[in-house]
Amino acid sequence: MREPATPPAYRTATDASQERHEWARGPMVVPPGPSPIDLHTHTLRSDGILTPEALVGQAAAVGVRLLSITDHDTLAGVRELRRSGLPAGLELLPGVEINAVAGDRADLRDEEIHVLGIGVDADDDAFEAVLAAQRDSRRQRFDRMVDRLRELELPIDRELEDQPATDDEHALGRPRVARAMMQCGYVTSLDDAFNRYLSRGRPAYVPRDGIGPIEAIRIISAARGVPVLAHFAEAPRRMDVIRELMAAGLRGLEVFYRTYDQGTVEILRSIAVNLRLVATGGSDYHGDRETYAQAHAQLWVPPAVEAPLRAAMATAAEAAA
Repeated sequence: MREPATPPAYRTATDASQERHEWARGPMVVPPGPSPIDLHTHTLRSDGILTPEALVGQAAAVGVRLLSITDHDTLAGVRELRRSGLPAGLELLPGVEINAVAGDRADLRDEEIHVLGIGVDADDDAFEAVLAAQRDSRRQRFDRMVDRLRELELPIDRELEDQPATDDEHALGRPRVARAMMQCGYVTSLDDAFNRYLSRGRPAYVPRDGIGPIEAIRIISAARGVPVLAHFAEAPRRMDVIRELMAAGLRGLEVFYRTYDQGTVEILRSIAVNLRLVATGGSDYHGDRETYAQAHAQLWVPPAVEAPLRAAMATAAEAAA
């Protein structure tokens, strides 16, 4: 087999917290203390590496008191923690992240818009049905990527067997493929796997199927959640996208994000204020490069975020009643 030429570096939004983005050119945010809030995290129920129990334990240990697990297309981790319980002093807001397909917008990253649903009802049957369909689509895409790697003479089947078992409530994603590729020695890191094989235009990339951002906002709202546009640092030059999503019911903008520099945070904060969007923030922690404590040390979500978010959650619950 002939090895594909290594393309120029391509930054992907799939695990956006794992690198310093091209827009982070200025001084980084220096947290004035341990962030008490983290509204964007992932567990091994989607593309993170920690169990839900391990994540909440580590978050509580470093001072987080308000946490949202926002696994992609699944609330399984939230339901799991209902059974096992939470550390003292930590409150968990049910959350989810939907990678909405925006295939007619080729200028957007991976042709996706990521929408967080914070405070959603984990027992909403209609919402769960949509998430189940999303997970099924993810599994089909996952299998097609594995097939493509086989065709490239880069099989990862055995290495996938070594990873934690999954069931229908797990949301499979590209990081799982990338980790198996690392085990095989085909790539040196997750970034290497995405840059060379798993991003749009690369040989093992498979486009995503599923709902679009308007539908994602609609179903989050119907499930009593607050729809928030995630890690969208393109906001200053894509106000058209934000206004279109606001017309569909978008209620929040992720302003305080672990890899944003100070300038980006201030610009996004100004946009949120001017558009009357709830400002949220989080680490987008996955766990491939550092412990939760190390990631949390770079995060600052001001306590003032909590009150407007709770007000928006109350309004969302009333509207969906």
